[in-house]
Amino acid sequence: MKSYIYIDWANLHQWAKSWWGIDYRKLKQWLVDKYDAQKIYLFIWYIKWKESLYSQLSLQGYTLIFKETLEIDGKVKGNCDAELVVQAMSNYYEHPMDQSILITWDGDFACLIYFFISKNHHISVIAPNKNYCSYLIKKTTVPIVMLEELKHKLQSP
Repeated sequence: MKSYIYIDWANLHQWAKSWWGIDYRKLKQWLVDKYDAQKIYLFIWYIKWKESLYSQLSLQGYTLIFKETLEIDGKVKGNCDAELVVQAMSNYYEHPMDQSILITWDGDFACLIYFFISKNHHISVIAPNKNYCSYLIKKTTVPIVMLEELKHKLQSP
């Protein structure tokens, strides 16, 4: 089944950094092998001094969608949720695919999941683990893969 993958990078990176770290090259290969990923979108904040990270991710085959950020009281602020939803819905109507995969634990995406369900479009979620997956996602009854179970395959060296 051909798939489009949508990654909430802030969500995934925050979790992975605090637990065991993800090798994004391995993650991309696993997504291609497991889900026949045709396109892997990574929704990420734009911070000028992270250009090398963006280049590296782009070279690995990710399609980066940036969110402009603001710095408030020394903290970077930005949220890519709306960009992810708009891209996923746009792709649904403009680029036929067999399934969509969301990599997130954020319950804000439940509305997108319900949209896909209402269209009989196959949707799955990849979340860090049972404790880091919103109840709003769990109650949708879509398939949820727990990333923690793939640690041995995806952990950075």
